[in-house]
Amino acid sequence: MTENKKLQGKVAVITGGTTGIGLAAAKLFVKEGAYVFITGRRQKELDAAVKEIGSNVTGVQGDVANLADLDRLYEAVKANGKLDIVFANAGIAEFSPLGKITEDHFDKLFDINVKGTLFTVQKSLPLLKDGGSIILTGSVAGVKGTPAFGVYGATKAALRSFARTWTSDLKDRHIRSNVVSPGPTDTPAIDGQPAEAIARIVSTIPMGRMGKSDEIARAALFLASDDSSFVTGIELFVDGGRGQI
Repeated sequence: MTENKKLQGKVAVITGGTTGIGLAAAKLFVKEGAYVFITGRRQKELDAAVKEIGSNVTGVQGDVANLADLDRLYEAVKANGKLDIVFANAGIAEFSPLGKITEDHFDKLFDINVKGTLFTVQKSLPLLKDGGSIILTGSVAGVKGTPAFGVYGATKAALRSFARTWTSDLKDRHIRSNVVSPGPTDTPAIDGQPAEAIARIVSTIPMGRMGKSDEIARAALFLASDDSSFVTGIELFVDGGRGQI
């Protein structure tokens, strides 16, 4: 009996696919039958991720905030012939309290998290099949007032707004747009963040722990697959309850 794979024959783009949630999603999507294109800014990490995923994967080096890099990504996808899923996952998180926010901090977070996500999706549209799935990586920070996390939270709130608008913009093409919003997740992205800030956030999670990349990846798989065929415009929190009580 042939195993029923949720993404059999599908092609997916996953930005920020070299570590953390993006890498976990890439491995899971391939396991479920997809061919994936992953991006990352650093070639060494990209090569290592491609090796770890093992098969049915192409790595394209690039920064989502650089539109020429996105064009190169989609040229590679176009050569493959089709695209079913866009998981705009690339993003960065940094703390900076009000009163000490710099222009560089603001520009860096909005360029990668908001501009990068917008153009990752917009540039995919000529290739993305009608009936396809767009998934954005949001954050519980978009709905919680976490100290010193205001700019980051604002970038993720912007993505939530995009999903609403794109649900309307793309309804005639039956393309679904959804947000998966993790709570604090144990990924390399938290390395270097102040330990007291991380501990303070974890203390607010009802389940009493950080999430795992695989847990977020499984939620992304749901939104990418036909299991969510009547789901669009939502924000799916995978946050241990942090944003819900």
